[in-house]
Amino acid sequence: MPVSQVKDSSFYKEVIKSSCPVLVDFWAPWCGPCRMIAPVIDEIAREYSSTLKVVKLDVDDNPDTAKEYGIRSIPTVMVFINGKKVDTVIGAVSKSALLNKIYKYLSL
Repeated sequence: MPVSQVKDSSFYKEVIKSSCPVLVDFWAPWCGPCRMIAPVIDEIAREYSSTLKVVKLDVDDNPDTAKEYGIRSIPTVMVFINGKKVDTVIGAVSKSALLNKIYKYLSL
């Protein structure tokens, strides 16, 4: 399952109402660390497509959602389960660091 883009208008439907865990990458096109972590996000989306939904939200184009979740630094990656934020990772971290955060929420 490829990484899809969500917007302020689709965040509720795509993330909050999702029946499976959702990894949300808050990013912006001009952000160097965001571009560094993008391939890792894409890999996780491919490798865990059966148990995890992965979406990206451009904070410049969607300021309402970014503000609602207090995004001050990007990249910020959040994990949502049953519509609730359960974990946050800030900064361009390694794939293993990101997976360590999300493993506990996946029913593998």
